[in-house]
Amino acid sequence: MMANMVAAINNALDLILQDDKNAVILGEDVGKDGGVFRVTDGLYDKYGADRVIDTPLSEAGIVGTSIGMALGGMHPIAEVQFAGFMYLAFDQLVNHAARYRSRTRSTRSVPMIVRTPVSGGVRTLEHHSDSPEEYYSHIGGLIVVEPSTPYDAKGLMIKASHMNDPVVFLEPTKLYRLFKQDIPEGPYEVEIGKANIVQKGDDLTIITWGTMVPVVKNAVTNSKRSAEIIDLRTINPLDESTIIESVKRTGRAIIVHEAELTYGPGAEVAARIADKAIFELEAPVMRVASASFPYPFPGYENYYIPNELKVQKAIEKIMSY
Repeated sequence: MMANMVAAINNALDLILQDDKNAVILGEDVGKDGGVFRVTDGLYDKYGADRVIDTPLSEAGIVGTSIGMALGGMHPIAEVQFAGFMYLAFDQLVNHAARYRSRTRSTRSVPMIVRTPVSGGVRTLEHHSDSPEEYYSHIGGLIVVEPSTPYDAKGLMIKASHMNDPVVFLEPTKLYRLFKQDIPEGPYEVEIGKANIVQKGDDLTIITWGTMVPVVKNAVTNSKRSAEIIDLRTINPLDESTIIESVKRTGRAIIVHEAELTYGPGAEVAARIADKAIFELEAPVMRVASASFPYPFPGYENYYIPNELKVQKAIEKIMSY
């Protein structure tokens, strides 16, 4: 079936609810309205108010309730309408969801998913365009996933529903309806913790994820360089082996992400490369990322977010060494 990312995630959630009677969806407007981006459209009518639950406007309440549900034997899939609103539930995620397995010496687990739209490029208002993957990836005990295609979004969501640990599932808003892809109608899984080599190359390695994957692909096409593109798909745990193997072979690495540059997730990737592949490098590791200040108003976002030109300039600079 041909599906965009919204339809692919909706299909995944439908299959999860169908397969697992303990699975429930909860969040603001996820029921009758089908979610702000219609990701849960039609599920309320199919499964009823007991399994697709409209909640009050309280992100801490949504996530806290999900933790209680998970500890009680259910498998909640919570939606937070926008990434910037999820900070209100940070205490619940960091101090409880992420720590319960450690706190109870693995006698209790918290099988839950927290979904939220992330990143910009769609002219949204403040608090609607954050790329917060570094915050949650820093926390031991949280799995952080960010797909870039409908196929990966469906497979990763189904895989996340079969895990016994909390998963923060980041959904790039710009990619929700950007393109369609042929995906299987039935259930399938995409491995969490395993990056995808989008295309092979010999001159350099570009590591990226989320909204930046199509940007990097277009930049490489126009650069005429043979670049290996790696889509992380999972930010935590990081697929270190795929990254290091590629960088050792190409000798050059660029990391491209929409999150802010300073203390961004690219710094962790660069550190791993320096630790495991420094003697194979032919040039310094480079990062292309957003500026280190709050996400700007819509009229300025195209200057803030990495674009094809910035990636092409980085490619030419790293190839000059």
